[in-house]
Amino acid sequence: MRTDKEYKDLTIKEFTKAASVYESGNSGIYEICKDDYPYIASELEKEDYLDLLDCGCGTGPMISLLYEKDPSKHYTGIDITPKMIEVGKAKDLDGVDWVVGDCENLPFNENSFDVIICSNSYHHYPNPQDFFNSAYRVLRPGGRLILQDYTASKAMLWIFNHTEMPLANLAGHGDVKASSLDEVRTYCNNAKLKVEKLKAAKKFRLHLVARK
Repeated sequence: MRTDKEYKDLTIKEFTKAASVYESGNSGIYEICKDDYPYIASELEKEDYLDLLDCGCGTGPMISLLYEKDPSKHYTGIDITPKMIEVGKAKDLDGVDWVVGDCENLPFNENSFDVIICSNSYHHYPNPQDFFNSAYRVLRPGGRLILQDYTASKAMLWIFNHTEMPLANLAGHGDVKASSLDEVRTYCNNAKLKVEKLKAAKKFRLHLVARK
């Protein structure tokens, strides 16, 4: 069993290598991330917001899409991998903040954001409850968390977490654990986030919308 630091070090090592190709057409397994963007964008269209935080933003592909559509909003991207943030900063998007930091302990003041998005990053967090607690703290009252990640049936999750994840670790990936819907609901409840939408979708995807 790896320590929290070992998992996070693996993630940093993995995505330092991936940063240069992350938004290219040759990003391999990271191509799946693009499938999440339309869903997140559709959720964001449902209500007004000004300040958005992208947790595990990578090089900022989602921020880039949102900025192109509406540069008047304030976007912040946070990622644990310095190289990812370096590539994001190089886009020189006016008014966008890029932060190297840990999503389990978000380095922002209380009530800082109207919305938090998190796509395909959450399964890298050794302490999921810390992430949900931190998201609640930095969201404004009425603010939303929109999260997408992996999930599956109980049997498939066992295979993911006891076979595929350890093999991925041996291959240099920082994956920690895929969660069931019940686990995510419990994390939200413990963090006092009200679940508005929680479902399993195609391609082993988990869709969550929760509100403070």
